[in-house]
Amino acid sequence: WLVKSEPSVYSWRDFAGDGSTCWDGVRNYEARNNLRAMEPGDLALFYHTDEERAVVGIARVTRSAYPDPTTDDERWLVVDLEAVKPLERPVALAEIKRDDALRDVALLRQSRLSVLPLSKAEFERILALGQTSRVAR
Repeated sequence: WLVKSEPSVYSWRDFAGDGSTCWDGVRNYEARNNLRAMEPGDLALFYHTDEERAVVGIARVTRSAYPDPTTDDERWLVVDLEAVKPLERPVALAEIKRDDALRDVALLRQSRLSVLPLSKAEFERILALGQTSRVAR
């Protein structure tokens, strides 16, 4: 998985400081469906949008989908995430675009979604680019 956040709204530093968070405010049906598919123990890359445009950390799903507490609309869901660790080196979007192994990554095909699926190979490749060792589930 890959989750995206504007660093001026909620950065990796904020997330790491909090230790965990409810991933709320998702208002796109496809992204919501991705939240629904997340399972406790799944890993997600944390991506900064806006100016930075880079993968900066690793999160773990700690609670599967439940109703978003920020709205009365029952269609919207959240999951709980915990911060695992930062990448040793952020992996910029430009670097991802140049990597042949990542040419089909959802981040490039569905760039507007805030929650995206990644294959195991894509996840591992981004970790390698970030010079970061694998994390146990």
